[in-house]
Amino acid sequence: MQSRRDHLIDTALRLFYTGGFTATGIDKILAEAGVAKMTLYKHFRSKDDLILAVLQRRDEQFRGWLTGEMEKASKEPEERLLAMFDALGTWFEGRAFKGLGFSGCAFINASSEFAEQSHPAHRAAAEHKLRIVEYLERLCAQAGAKEPGALAEQLALLKEGAIATAHVRGMPEAASLAKDMARNLIAAATAR
Repeated sequence: MQSRRDHLIDTALRLFYTGGFTATGIDKILAEAGVAKMTLYKHFRSKDDLILAVLQRRDEQFRGWLTGEMEKASKEPEERLLAMFDALGTWFEGRAFKGLGFSGCAFINASSEFAEQSHPAHRAAAEHKLRIVEYLERLCAQAGAKEPGALAEQLALLKEGAIATAHVRGMPEAASLAKDMARNLIAAATAR
């Protein structure tokens, strides 16, 4: 059985993801979760602490899902890199996370709502993005890229662009367009 703390985090994640971090009030979260304010403050000192717990949960959830999808796609690092875009396509179509659909990237959303780079939520978003780049860099090195860090950053930019395009323009096919571009980048970076 899920703990009350986990239930609060999951409820807040869903509401923040679909309604925004600042626009979603504590009272709405409490009503949806079916818990008293005292329960919330037993686990979190403030809404900001709840937001950080939500971002940590989403980081673990999203990275676990994305890397899992990439790793089950193939043993070959190049194919795993390309599989990232197939996974994104599934997410853009709302088929990746039960009950969440696709409302853009929680981390892009958080970084825009908490624009000051020193804000803890902004830092959490930046750390999430960095962890993705680090994972991509390891795969790029395994694929034999001459400059794995540069290729990882290029692929991360394609990923972010696809996410923004899919969300802002309602264009899930952005994933396949980005995949075609990634294939060319990978081929150029790994050419002997």
